[in-house]
Amino acid sequence: MSEQLTSTAYIKHHLQNWTYGLNPETNSWGFAHNAAEAKSMGFMAIHVDTMFWSILLGAIFLWVFRSVAKKAEAGVPTGVQNFVEMIVEFIDSSVRGSFTAKNDLVAPLALTVFCWIFLWNFMDLIPVDWLPATAGWVGQTFFDMNPHHVYFKVVPSTDPNATFGLALSVFFLTIWYGLKNKGVGGFTAELTMMPFQSNNKVVQALFIPVNFLLEFVSLIAKPISLALRLFGNMYAGEMIFILIALMFSAGATMAVFGGVLQLGWAIFHILIVTLQAFIFMTLTIVYMDMAHHEH
Repeated sequence: MSEQLTSTAYIKHHLQNWTYGLNPETNSWGFAHNAAEAKSMGFMAIHVDTMFWSILLGAIFLWVFRSVAKKAEAGVPTGVQNFVEMIVEFIDSSVRGSFTAKNDLVAPLALTVFCWIFLWNFMDLIPVDWLPATAGWVGQTFFDMNPHHVYFKVVPSTDPNATFGLALSVFFLTIWYGLKNKGVGGFTAELTMMPFQSNNKVVQALFIPVNFLLEFVSLIAKPISLALRLFGNMYAGEMIFILIALMFSAGATMAVFGGVLQLGWAIFHILIVTLQAFIFMTLTIVYMDMAHHEH
C-alpha cells in the first residue's frame, strides 16, 4: 500500500499538473514524478492534463453544436436544439450590443470563447478526488506507478498556461485587425499621439514617448487582465473545494459539515463559472470592436 498523504501534500498533489518534458538530470524526455522534477523541465514542458481536457472539451463543444445544426428542424425543437439555439441567440445579442463594425469572425469567436471557457470552468464542479483518483488507479494498475506520483488536474482554467494562451490568441487577433483596419500609420498614431496632444509640433514630439508608455501599458494590460482574472477566480474556487475535501477525513461530524459546505459552494460556484466565461467573452467582443474603429 502507498503511504497516506498529509494535508499539505494532498493540496500540493491536487495543484500539480501532469507534466511532460526534458529532464535536465537524465537528459531524456518523460513525465515528471514530482513537483521539483516538473519545475526543472522549464518553460518548454507540456502540461498534458491541461492539453487533454482542453482538446477534449473543445471537441465535445464542436460535436454537440455540429450535431444539432445538422439535425435542426423548423418545427418544435428538441431539448438540446432549444438549449443550443438559446446560447446562440444570447451570443448574437451580446455581439450586436457591443460590436458595431462588420466582421463575420466575431460572433463565432465569441461563441467559441464562451462555450469553451464555460466547459473548462464547469470541470471545477466535479468532486476534486474523482478523476485524479481514477487516474492514480489507472497508473497503479496498468503501469505499476505510485498513485501519489500520478498528477491529473482537470480544470484547464486553473492553469495560467491555458488562460494566457487563450488571452494571447484574442490579443493577437485584435492587433491584426487593428493593423488591417487602421493601417500601420493609424495604429502607431493611436499609441503615440494620445492622450496628450498639442498644436505645437515640438511639444507634441516630446509627448510621443510619454503617450507611447501610457498606451503601451494599456495595450499589454488587456491580455494580462483577461488571463489573470480567469485564472485567479478559478484557482481560488478550486482551492476552496480542495480545502473542503480535507474535512471528509476529519471524522463523521466534519464530513457532514464538509458535505453541506461543498454543496453550498458548488451552487454558488455555478454563478462564478458562468460569469467568468461571460466576462471573457464580453471583453473579447469589446477589444475586437476597438480594433475596428479609430480612436
